[in-house]
Amino acid sequence: MTAAGGTPSDLLVRFSVFAAATERLDRFLADQLQLSRTQAARIVAEKGVRVAGSVVRASRTLKRGEEVEVRIPASEPPRHLVPAHIPLTIVHEDEHLLVIDKPAGLVVHPAPGHWDDTLVNALVARGTQLSEGGGEGRPGLVHRLDRDTSGLMVVAKNDIAHRKLAHAIAARRVKRVYAALSWGHLDESPMIIEQPVARHPQDRKRMCVADHGRPSRTDVWVAARFEVCELLRLELQSGRTHQIRVHLEHLGHPVVGDPVYAGGGSRRITGPFRALADRIERATPRQALHAAQLSFRHPVSGEPLTFRAEWPEDLGNALVVAAGSERVAPASALSYLQFFNEDG
Repeated sequence: MTAAGGTPSDLLVRFSVFAAATERLDRFLADQLQLSRTQAARIVAEKGVRVAGSVVRASRTLKRGEEVEVRIPASEPPRHLVPAHIPLTIVHEDEHLLVIDKPAGLVVHPAPGHWDDTLVNALVARGTQLSEGGGEGRPGLVHRLDRDTSGLMVVAKNDIAHRKLAHAIAARRVKRVYAALSWGHLDESPMIIEQPVARHPQDRKRMCVADHGRPSRTDVWVAARFEVCELLRLELQSGRTHQIRVHLEHLGHPVVGDPVYAGGGSRRITGPFRALADRIERATPRQALHAAQLSFRHPVSGEPLTFRAEWPEDLGNALVVAAGSERVAPASALSYLQFFNEDG
């Protein structure tokens, strides 16, 4: 590996790949050049990496013998968080924190492809004070939700609240309950899914159950049983990436509408109920997963807090078709089905 001067403010690094194959480019550069994942992704997104003279994407993998050129800003200023006027549903707000009912489709923090249209950008636009504890580009973020998962999130406004909330999550003192439609019927309820989760060895965008993965636990109850699927109440006891979706797919009951961990989707259902399964799938615009309840003690006052978010409107038709009843309208569906009953 050699380095040569580029512009006065840049460092130009050239090297040849010796490994037979690599993981995706941004992660490989972060490991090889001692960069943060955010820095590596930013350099790629800003066309700072060339392979054989051509600009490449972050998802590119490398092969032995390929020549790589990386232009690294020698003194890279923090990326400015551009305000984005995106409507937000604020469930609770005080001087230390706020709780948001995040809509599906909203990315939580800036990343390649979504530098200025995220939840963080929306919070900046409304002038919300945010803690610095989340790291670069992630102010205030104590935990995250996938882009296409809706529901409750807590955001810290100052570092004291952030530190205490993060510690409470690590100590499993924050109760995070999700509602999901899953294919088929569980053999028992309640049940515990305790399987380690790791990055998929072939597809780095996916996670999987693997012996070498990080310990992960999801507690599951059946809230309502329908003909071809169930409404599940799921409580996270750990917070791995895609944990619920991976655990349910591994169990053989994937989340309805999940484009990544589908496990066959409606094709899993055969016989006279196949047509119903197809209708449910067509009525489900995204993964039917929703963060429905969040409970914790206020990080400053110690007051016990519980917040609930009913089944989202965009998944309302899927639930109506699955239940065969319009009485489960989104505005009160979870309450109607006694989802929030602490006895499961």
